[in-house]
Amino acid sequence: MSDEGEPVKVIADNRKAFFDYTIDERIEAGIALLGTEIKSVRAGKVNLRDGYAKIDRGQAWLRNVNIAPWTHASFENHEPTRPRRLLLHRGEIGVLAGQVAQKGYTIVPLRLYLKGSVAKVELGLARGKKRYDKRQVIKERESAREMAAAVRRRVGRG
Repeated sequence: MSDEGEPVKVIADNRKAFFDYTIDERIEAGIALLGTEIKSVRAGKVNLRDGYAKIDRGQAWLRNVNIAPWTHASFENHEPTRPRRLLLHRGEIGVLAGQVAQKGYTIVPLRLYLKGSVAKVELGLARGKKRYDKRQVIKERESAREMAAAVRRRVGRG
């Protein structure tokens, strides 16, 4: 995902999204942030857990993402969960809007990172998992863990 010359520093991951949703497609988008917000992002004060993206009047908005207020700011601090505009091409927004409307997808933030000096968010076009899907994932994870432990025990004897 990253270009050769630009270093990528991951600020926040949304691991819960991979458990609650099946991610079908990933999109990189820029975010329009205020000065105090980018300072909090660089300090790692971001929570993506309850966040989602919504298309509204031809623009994409990131909602419910908590960027903590900057501690050293004056009275002009930002609202922690305010809607933030996502910087996407018009065609990308159109494709996303169509898929969300037709197929029952939702758009969730997966990662927030700095690419060079610019804040970017990786969005996932996601479909919600049913409860039995989640149980299946837990069973697969536990069986893989048990098999790895058995292999380690077996190798340890030889």
